[in-house]
Amino acid sequence: MRVVAIVLAAGEGRRIGGPKALLRLGEETFLERAFRLFSREDVADVVGVVGAEAERVIGQTRGSVRSRLVVNDRWREGMLTSVWAGLGAARDIDADAVLLHPVDHPVVAPPTIGRVVAALGKGAFAAVPSWDGHRGHPGGFGPEAREALLRASLERGAREVLAANAERVIHVPGDPGCRQGVNTQADYQVVLRWSVAPPDGSAPEDP
Repeated sequence: MRVVAIVLAAGEGRRIGGPKALLRLGEETFLERAFRLFSREDVADVVGVVGAEAERVIGQTRGSVRSRLVVNDRWREGMLTSVWAGLGAARDIDADAVLLHPVDHPVVAPPTIGRVVAALGKGAFAAVPSWDGHRGHPGGFGPEAREALLRASLERGAREVLAANAERVIHVPGDPGCRQGVNTQADYQVVLRWSVAPPDGSAPEDP
């Protein structure tokens, strides 16, 4: 199965003062880090979806990441429009299944990604990681689920697809980072600490 990761990075980051795609962990922006996390043997390709301050985000993104970004002009209408833009780009590179990952979750551990991809490879309609009883990221969507996303409502988005097919969603073990998003400066300080010393004692980059 050809799995393509879609990094959702179109938001304006109002509560944190600018696009989260440009927040930094060390020498990397969140967007660059996400591309590195998903550049792995079991993921065929990675595309990013930008929107708010798109020119600035693209201009401050280095290397090959820049050429794999698509602009969502409808970003103000909600995250699902970015999902749609990403699905279009994934279709153009022959994706069978997709991973959806918000750029503001930069410390998900690689083994978590691997478990989601493995579940898709076994034929899961959808697969999500969980930690402490709560669903995290990235979410994996197989061929049928991918088509269902294209029909989802703007109000509920991917949650609608998962809720309507709850019995077909595979839950795989996650890690604390799969749940740790960045919405505020306090959240940002948490992931800065975790990028050095994750709470489970293993570095996010470990295989």
